[in-house]
Amino acid sequence: NIIWREVFVAQRFPVYLLLDTSGSMRGEPIASVNIGLRAMMASLRQQHHALDSVYLSIVTFDSLIKEVLPLTALKNLVLPEIVCPESGATFLGEGLACICQKVDSELRVSTHADAQPLLFIMTDGKPSDTLAYSEILAEVKRRPFAKIIACAAGHKADASALKRLTDTVVSLDTMDSSTFSQFFQWVSATVSANQQTSNSALPPPPAEINIVI
Repeated sequence: NIIWREVFVAQRFPVYLLLDTSGSMRGEPIASVNIGLRAMMASLRQQHHALDSVYLSIVTFDSLIKEVLPLTALKNLVLPEIVCPESGATFLGEGLACICQKVDSELRVSTHADAQPLLFIMTDGKPSDTLAYSEILAEVKRRPFAKIIACAAGHKADASALKRLTDTVVSLDTMDSSTFSQFFQWVSATVSANQQTSNSALPPPPAEINIVI
């Protein structure tokens, strides 16, 4: 007799991070981001369901756009060190265009092999490529993101520009390692909540994170 065995393949849960590495992030801010990312990874790896299905990708933007981490399963992931050039513009529009290209080529949402992805954006300034940023907004919104969450880090960040992209904008008053660790652990909690319940409400942010109304 032939015995049929059903092979269960867990649905991938893709998470994209788009991180500002412009010149103003050099020094303590980017060092703090790296500490925060490690805190996020530690938090995610404590969640058994995340280990089996979360896939993470990191793209950085300054004057150049770099995919520093291709879409990789959490259980296989080696976190890269994020670095900044000595100077560099804030090409957020081009960064978002790269994310759109990645989503189009990497995801299989229509066949339900992949869940709707999450997109987290962090910047400490405002887009240098204002025309490209304006033109890409509609394209990003056409992609099947379950949530787009933007973070305006520090007092020079332009939250109003981010509000054009998403209603979910948070701000950080300081850019030290403690604050970024709190932010990225909140990212981890958001990933976990959305993975278990599609379109769930955001988890309450810690005191260091302000919701921009």
